[in-house]
Amino acid sequence: MALDKAKEMVASSPVVVFSKTHCPYSARVKQLLAQLGASYKVVELDVESDGSELQSALLEWTGQRTVPNVFVKGKRIGGCDDTMAVHNAGNLVPLLTEAGAIATTAATPSF
Repeated sequence: MALDKAKEMVASSPVVVFSKTHCPYSARVKQLLAQLGASYKVVELDVESDGSELQSALLEWTGQRTVPNVFVKGKRIGGCDDTMAVHNAGNLVPLLTEAGAIATTAATPSF
């Protein structure tokens, strides 16, 4: 049941961060997403009533038990180091834009 719930959460939002409120790595990823202007859903596993079940389901599904566990457009990016590496390679903003998590603004033509 927790696995189905986790998969539904990931499917229903362009960006999902499974996190814990006290985790500095989770805070770093959430701060990066906020700085980039991305909209994202946070699931705080230490606040959710079934958080430990969700965390076990994530381990079963992704092989990763630690947080953060980041998903963009239904695909797992990974944890903090993985997310930062994708960003540092210049690939996170395009992924977020493609997922609809970052609004694109039409360029104003110059005359």
